Amino acid sequence: MHAYERQIREYLPACEQEERDQQLMLQYLRLFPKTIGTRQCEIGHMTASSLIFNEDRGKLLMVYHNIYRSWSWTGGHADGETDLLLTAMREAKEETGIKEVRPIFCKAQSLDILPVWGHFKRGRYVSSHQHLNLTYFLEADEEEVLKVKADENSGVVWIPLGELAKRVTEREMLPVYEKLLGRMQEKR
Repeated sequence: MHAYERQIREYLPACEQEERDQQLMLQYLRLFPKTIGTRQCEIGHMTASSLIFNEDRGKLLMVYHNIYRSWSWTGGHADGETDLLLTAMREAKEETGIKEVRPIFCKAQSLDILPVWGHFKRGRYVSSHQHLNLTYFLEADEEEVLKVKADENSGVVWIPLGELAKRVTEREMLPVYEKLLGRMQEKR
């Protein structure tokens, strides 16, 4: 069994959306077993994201995403990495400049197929495609030095949970964030 398949099958869907997305992800894996973990599979590929909480779970570390023009979670392409938690942790560090990040839970907290509209990146057009995404909860120290990753974002900041809906302008992501924040509340 492929490492991605194992991670997707081990995920226990908590709603109909996740059940359906899980089945569709498994179909993608059957159709594109060799390229699904890379951007070579241009219609859809594996990604991992994270919500990065502070220690008291009252704030999220977010980036201002240049393409989406919105405050956003961190995350990115697996690019061949088969452990999606490691992908989420790598992306969290790269996009925020933090040095230390810890998983709150080692298992994914959400499974979503997210549409990505066509856009230009590094001077090249990237066609619309799907991100087959697993999301993780991470924790970082609020005292860590933050650093913008200029080719991807133009801001990095801790946002109080109560301000999230005011800051996120990518409205289709709010239900995803709300689902995840609800899950964190359930686990507290």
